[in-house]
Amino acid sequence: MYLPVHFEETRTPVLHDLLSAHPLATWVVQGADGLVVNHIPFLIDTDRGPFGTLVGHVARANPVWRQLAASVAVFQGPQAYVSPNWYPSKHAHGKAVPTWNYAVVHAHGTPRAVDSRDALLDIVTRLTQAHEAGQAAPWAVSDAPADFIEQMLKAIVGIEMPIERLVGKWKVSQNRSEADRLGTEAGLRHQGEAQALAMAALVAERPSGKR
Repeated sequence: MYLPVHFEETRTPVLHDLLSAHPLATWVVQGADGLVVNHIPFLIDTDRGPFGTLVGHVARANPVWRQLAASVAVFQGPQAYVSPNWYPSKHAHGKAVPTWNYAVVHAHGTPRAVDSRDALLDIVTRLTQAHEAGQAAPWAVSDAPADFIEQMLKAIVGIEMPIERLVGKWKVSQNRSEADRLGTEAGLRHQGEAQALAMAALVAERPSGKR
């Protein structure tokens, strides 16, 4: 990934926070016949390894788990189009073009398959607890009949990927002047959409690197 230093995010807790907030990863594995791409929700075990370990599962019918190799999981955070009309500099001299702001994390590692019944039950239980936590009446694995859960466990394979390299890019207008950055924040907030508001908050957090 092209990564100018002013867009680089290296703080592991910040990267973990994005992974947790946006758990559906674009997971790319180097297969025997080329790149294999799947979309998998992962949990992050922050205490396992220097950069954490990703945990998830795939359908047993999905051949990806039989050819695991070097891979990268891409987690997409907030993103938004940025209009040059939001820059005071554009109105002063016209030298401005559109761009796209985004925050993204790439987790690199070599995954392994997990086929133990108890380990699979732990994975699906933890995934369920994480994603049901916001529900008024959270669903639990134990809500389903035991024999049905056993059938479901036989239909999946767990995936664990110790993260060997964690790369974060926060492209949030740090390359613009302070005035242009404030204009970008205001333009995004005016749109009022969830993605735009989330990006506005990131722009507000990062000081301009340009004077």
